Amino acid sequence: MPELPEAETIVRGLRPAVVGRRIRRIEVLHEDILRERKSAFADKVRGALIVGVERRAKNVLLRLEGARVVAVSLGMTGRLLPLPSVAAVADRPGHPAVRFRFESGGSLVFDDTRRFGKVECLSDGEWAERSDRMGPEPLARAYTAACLHAGLVRSRAPVRSWLLDQRRIAGVGNIYANEALYLAGVHPRRPARGLTADEAAWLHRSIRRVLRDAIRAGGTTIRDYRTAEGGRGEYGRRLLVYGRMGEPCARCRDVVRRLVFGNRSAFYCPTCQPAAEGARAPASGPLGRPRAARG
Repeated sequence: MPELPEAETIVRGLRPAVVGRRIRRIEVLHEDILRERKSAFADKVRGALIVGVERRAKNVLLRLEGARVVAVSLGMTGRLLPLPSVAAVADRPGHPAVRFRFESGGSLVFDDTRRFGKVECLSDGEWAERSDRMGPEPLARAYTAACLHAGLVRSRAPVRSWLLDQRRIAGVGNIYANEALYLAGVHPRRPARGLTADEAAWLHRSIRRVLRDAIRAGGTTIRDYRTAEGGRGEYGRRLLVYGRMGEPCARCRDVVRRLVFGNRSAFYCPTCQPAAEGARAPASGPLGRPRAARG
């Protein structure tokens, strides 16, 4: 499922392609993608000017004139692809669900193979209410290590499960939760409330490091994810534990292991991420030792 870096990469690619374009017509090819009636959605979006493209958590937001927003949840296989008036056969999406046609020519297509994504048009006020139910953005300047620790200590959940809860922290999914926990030296099943302030600081820094590096790499393509330009995300080459069961750890050469809880796979190094509470801090090694984040 696309996570924060993938959504952010798509947003950055869409801005130059769609901002300032006016939507002439809406084509809804699969109504199950919409969270509202097809006619209601079309009436709110038809004729509107796109004035901005933003991200909140894992959602892509098309800001429209008239204080409205088209919120796109990418689901597991959703893609947003801007296309010229005449697209080459190889560039045409194979599973288009919603097509926004522009007055100036060309279109924006939401393509979704498995159709778990969702699209809807909300007022700015309605979107603000929904956004308020989400957790803080992990890359926001105001989200400090102290904020992270304050949230962790209130939960009995395993720390990996806590990181996946979008009400607690927005945009982090299984790929980057696993990678950040590895860099911080924290076992994925450690109770969230058991992390010390120093461990939370290492984890805070590791989350931000992983997310920023993944954004710079254009996200992670494991199967279906594509950028707004149709390219693959390159961060998969840098994954240290996610999907690497049975391979040697980059730090200590122990074998990366996999366990399943909360219906999701977790990947970890048993040496670098010991299970016991109060275990040692992350060891230095070829990756460098994470420094404690401020705040």
